[in-house]
This record gives sequence, structure tokens and C-alpha cells, in this order.
Amino acid sequence: MSTVIGVFSDISTAEKAVKALRDKGFKDNEISIVAKDEKARRGGTDMETGGEFGTDSIAEGTTWGGALGGVAGLLAGVGALAIPGIGPIVAAGPLAGALSGAVTGGVAGGLIDLGIPEDKGRQYEENLKQGGVLAVIETSDDKANDASSILRQHGAKDVETHGGKQS
Repeated sequence: MSTVIGVFSDISTAEKAVKALRDKGFKDNEISIVAKDEKARRGGTDMETGGEFGTDSIAEGTTWGGALGGVAGLLAGVGALAIPGIGPIVAAGPLAGALSGAVTGGVAGGLIDLGIPEDKGRQYEENLKQGGVLAVIETSDDKANDASSILRQHGAKDVETHGGKQS
């Protein structure tokens, strides 16, 4: 197995990459998206009207689809978490469950569990703190290059493959 990770500057760009991944045959259990809650709200209709998203509705995924431009509608396992040093984040996909168990280790701790080296995990955690949106694809080694290419084609920065064969 390989883990491909990339950083997007906004939710809408990440959403386009998720759609492209799914079109290429990647499954929901291979794709995760993580964003700071405040970053996610910028693209949501509630932010435009000045309303706040409630944690309960985000965790249930009822408003998260609007907040993240439909990514939650594409992926399962939506969750809202408070990560020490980062604050509230929202996550969709299998990484949401991993992060809920790694709250004390932060996002870097959750990424280490996926085979991301600690220094790289901290770098990605810093990207998230700065408002970046992380896309994490856990897939077979033979599909890792496709995942990397799709992320790059859709504007992801710092795209890297860990574990398995390197791209």
C-alpha cells in the first residue's frame, strides 16, 4: 500500500481532484480530505449569510456538503474534531476515523500511522494550520502514480508518495 498526500489552497480545487480520482476508479475508502473548520466555512453558503455552522451538523454531514462544496457528498466518514495546536478541523474519508483516535498526536500523529515520516507529517500539519486543504489517498502501489498525477493536475502542492513504490 502507498499513501499519496498533497496540499490544496482551497476546498473547491480539492473537490475537483476528488471527483477526478473517483472518475479514475478510486473508491471512497481510499480518499480523505482534511481542512480547518474556518477554512471550510469560507466556501459555504452559511458564511456568505454570516451564519455559523454548528459542530453537530458538521459531524452529521448535513451542512458539511455546503461548507466543502460537495466533498462530503462524495466521501463517507465525515467528522469534526478539535486538534490541539490547530483548532477545529473537518475531515472526510477514512482519515477522519484515524484522526479521532490521534487527537493528542495531532494531524502529524495520524499521518505517521499511515506511514508518513514524522517530519513530513509536521510539515503537512503546518500546511493545514496555514489554511491548506490536505488530500490523502491510501491506495495500492500500482495506483499511486495515478493518484499523484491527478492531485498535481488539479493544483496540489507538495505531492508526495510514502510507502510502497515512490512516484
